[in-house]
Amino acid sequence: MAEKKTTSTKVTASEKVEETKKATSKKTTAAKKTTPTKKKTTAVKKTAASKKTSDAAVEIVEETIAAIETEVASEETISAEEPKAQVKLEVDDFLENFNWHNYQEGIDVIEDDQLKEFEALVAENFVDTADEDVLEGTIVHLTDREAIIDINAKSEGVISLNEFRYNPHLKVGDKVEVIVDTREDKTGQLILSHRKARVIKAWDRVNNAHDNGEIVNGFVKCRTKGGMIVDVFGIEAFLPGSQIDVKPIRDYDQYVDKTMEFKVVKINHEFKNVVVSHKALIEADLEEQKKEIIGQLEKGQVLEGTVKNITSYGVFVDLGGVDGLVHITDLSWSRINHPNEILELDQKLNVVILDFDDDKSRIQLGLKQLNAHPWDRLSEELKEGDKVKGKVVVIADYGAFVEIEMGVEGLVHVSEMSWSTHLRSAQDFVKVGDEVEAILLSLDRETRKMSLGIKQITPDPWTDITTKYPVGSNHKGIVRNFTNFGVFIELEEGVDGLVYISDLSWTKKVKHPSELLTLGDEIDVVVLELDVDGRKLSLGHKQTQENPWDQYAEEFGLDSIHKTAITEIVDKGATIKFNEDVIAFVPQRHLEKEDGSKLTKGEEAEFKIIEFNKEFKRVVASHTNLFKEQEKLNYSKDAKKVKEGNSEITTLGDLDALADLKQKMEDND
Repeated sequence: MAEKKTTSTKVTASEKVEETKKATSKKTTAAKKTTPTKKKTTAVKKTAASKKTSDAAVEIVEETIAAIETEVASEETISAEEPKAQVKLEVDDFLENFNWHNYQEGIDVIEDDQLKEFEALVAENFVDTADEDVLEGTIVHLTDREAIIDINAKSEGVISLNEFRYNPHLKVGDKVEVIVDTREDKTGQLILSHRKARVIKAWDRVNNAHDNGEIVNGFVKCRTKGGMIVDVFGIEAFLPGSQIDVKPIRDYDQYVDKTMEFKVVKINHEFKNVVVSHKALIEADLEEQKKEIIGQLEKGQVLEGTVKNITSYGVFVDLGGVDGLVHITDLSWSRINHPNEILELDQKLNVVILDFDDDKSRIQLGLKQLNAHPWDRLSEELKEGDKVKGKVVVIADYGAFVEIEMGVEGLVHVSEMSWSTHLRSAQDFVKVGDEVEAILLSLDRETRKMSLGIKQITPDPWTDITTKYPVGSNHKGIVRNFTNFGVFIELEEGVDGLVYISDLSWTKKVKHPSELLTLGDEIDVVVLELDVDGRKLSLGHKQTQENPWDQYAEEFGLDSIHKTAITEIVDKGATIKFNEDVIAFVPQRHLEKEDGSKLTKGEEAEFKIIEFNKEFKRVVASHTNLFKEQEKLNYSKDAKKVKEGNSEITTLGDLDALADLKQKMEDND
């Protein structure tokens, strides 16, 4: 309890004492409604009424507080551990309801400095435990489980030792940061929290570091997806993998359990997320170095650098704070599929500056330019017609590139891969990596181009074609390609011949060669025509077999009679089938039977061949002609008898019947 202060306030006791009593009585009456017991309210009234003189209001307040303390101490229901908390409640309630202006009416003058002195006295002796501000407390006692903390309040606070696990050397007298967690638990104890105070202070520090751009120390705790977890002031912050260093990181584990410097680059207050960067500090250090290097850049300048990153299209080289790109085409005079074939990460090498943009932010570098061009080292003795060896490095639709020396390539066009005039894909002849021999067809040292030929390694098969494939000779060939008009047959490498669709079969009407053949089939052919200058062969397949229509011409000759059934009825007649090859047509008027009816589908009858064309495979037959011929024959006989004056035909009726028969036969014809 603070000592009573001697005031210089002047009062007229005879005039003001009653007003002071009334005012005090009103306040204590109001306090009675909020205090837990009637004893405390009575103590306040007695204290105010006992004032026989009108002293300063400060003295009245002090005496009222003293009375509260006395009554609380004598209260039977208050335990020994609770007096300070209970006093605090009562004093807070009294001060909250105390109205200084009620005393102004009964006091002549209360100087401002006395009011300020009293307010300072209250603030010094009582801490507002409901406030969430971080307070500094002193450890006054330690138990096995708890620490007793003095925060200059009416009672000490308690904190579990679990909140100090990070500090195993905690002792009495240490200053710690705390925050009021619970004003009064079930036992009336003031509960404090050191952990929450640390979090609040940590966020204050993190926010200040972010706002002011300060550098903070952080402990790398572990790896996580996309980066690392860093402890900064007790807060777990995220360190993205891209923010660890200016160069790509291949081993994240090397940073775990290390303390590093960071810069707070982003804070999300809504989700309580903090992002830090170590790369930002490195970039700041490199910025000045980068400006100095960029200022000295010149085309053709050779610099030492370190391979920073490798991609499919080139290599990024660190020139000491400035990155440049060596495109894959500028890595080697030879063709490479990927830069990692000749370079690896962190490799040191010399490069030449080829070009850069106006602000020098994009720098184009070269590696192969440090060596002389391979064409400049090409032997002067190499000439057209020479045989060379090389490796196939690239295959295109139109041919293949063969490297005969490192960085020196020649093109083998697809037409120079085979003597065959029937062109195919280059992949049908060679593949990447093949070692081949070729003939140097052309060489241009100025444009650094050469053309090669593979087929020239072997003799041209057309040089003695008339000897190997004379007209009329029979051979076996492989079906290589189809067209709408025929099929190409390969007799040997470089020698192809064409079998027209009409020369595939004697008997079948072929619309497309694929109806009879498949690619890769081996068939017999005969040479029909040979054009040496045009390098063309005309072949025949059906000519390797006898023409069955020669036999059919004899078997189904004119006027021959055959028995079969009607196969199909068509618009202008019907078809009949003598065998698999010979199908005859019967016109509509030749389907009539002797009784005047017509043949129907499936009906069997005799037919007479009235037309046979071997060349066009056309056969026409007739059923009607069989009995019409007989009628004509009978008519001829009867007419002859009449002419000879046969006495048997004398009646007029007989002559009329003969005339009718003649007319009917003429009509049928």
